[in-house]
Amino acid sequence: MHEIPLSRPDITNAEIDLVVQTMKSGRLALGPMAERFEQAVAASADRAHGVAVSSGTAGLHLALLALGIGPGDEVITTPFSFVASANCILYVGAKPVFVDVCPRTLNMDPEKLAAAITPRTKAIVAVETFGNPAYMDEYEAIAQRHEIPLVEDCCEALGVSHRGRRAGSFGRIGVLAFYPNKQITTGEGGCIVTDDRRLANLCRSMRNQGRAIADARERPSAAEAGAAPTAGAIGGGGGSVGSWLSHERLGYNFRMSELNAALGVAQMRRLDEIIRKRQHVANMYFKRLSGHHDLILPTLLPETEMSWFVFVVRLGGPGAWTRDERDRIIAGLRRHEIGASDYFPCIHTQPFYEALAREGQVRGRAGDFPIAESVSTRTIALPFFNDLTERDVDIVCGTLELMMSRENLGRG
Repeated sequence: MHEIPLSRPDITNAEIDLVVQTMKSGRLALGPMAERFEQAVAASADRAHGVAVSSGTAGLHLALLALGIGPGDEVITTPFSFVASANCILYVGAKPVFVDVCPRTLNMDPEKLAAAITPRTKAIVAVETFGNPAYMDEYEAIAQRHEIPLVEDCCEALGVSHRGRRAGSFGRIGVLAFYPNKQITTGEGGCIVTDDRRLANLCRSMRNQGRAIADARERPSAAEAGAAPTAGAIGGGGGSVGSWLSHERLGYNFRMSELNAALGVAQMRRLDEIIRKRQHVANMYFKRLSGHHDLILPTLLPETEMSWFVFVVRLGGPGAWTRDERDRIIAGLRRHEIGASDYFPCIHTQPFYEALAREGQVRGRAGDFPIAESVSTRTIALPFFNDLTERDVDIVCGTLELMMSRENLGRG
């Protein structure tokens, strides 16, 4: 049987060569590769500043800290996302407030978002679900009207535009992510993007143990970066060892290594090619599955480009599909060595979020968001990566249809 995984990174000799070159340089942390990667990502988002970090989750955490969000504050976000987009709100001691999604785009419904704002609302974390930047301009307008910051969670939306504006360019600050299943990868990593130098420097300091930002680059000496120390480089003479051991604020070890950054630099050079490849794979799926009466395919607004983080279909049509039927279809695909998953279970239905809701630390319980909850029980993420072939797509779709037929037959 031909195995078709859910995702697979697109790594070429160009990436391997640059990582090896970086390894040979002896500079493995806080060096030029991270700076080059930051510049490339910031440019792709039409932003002035980029701050490379260890993950998208770390980036969201730092973004909220830099904005001054903390205990007693409420932050509005979507229940239909990967759990990190809400966890970052809990990390800073604030309360996540969920609002339901639009059934077409699967992003937050702008009208419901506006209605949820109260005097306690201090920020909005808006997720571009599956790489779809729809409504980001509307969220931005709502945030400006209420004088609260918009954090653009563009972790799934690198490289595309909504109404002529690039993903990452909306609101006060944006965060991208580069896990191996993303459009480009650094292995693990993320990047904060903003036009606000103060926010960028705060994030630079906090990602690096709260060290001072003398020149917005916080480069250590060669000894501190991993090269062999020279005599007297550490301590000696009873004086200060310099700003490397000076810490201005509470910080974290959220830095991106030079090896991760080198991989990212090589991947960013290929970004346009990668986006085209992913669009081609999406088009193959549309061609193969369009008109299927039991499937709802991704819906795009005319003014929106899709970054194609994943390709997610929904069970729909005349028959009512249950979560159990959906789960059996996914299990059937996996038995045939085809990667599939249930993107995404709603965050507010995760066990520890249900417990937090009972304690009043989260606003939103099961039953409160009928669209997100209905969608989440019927989603199937299909294999999606750059070099998926037409034969692969045909195998995936044929097996999906077979598993759906068996469920229909089982209904008697």
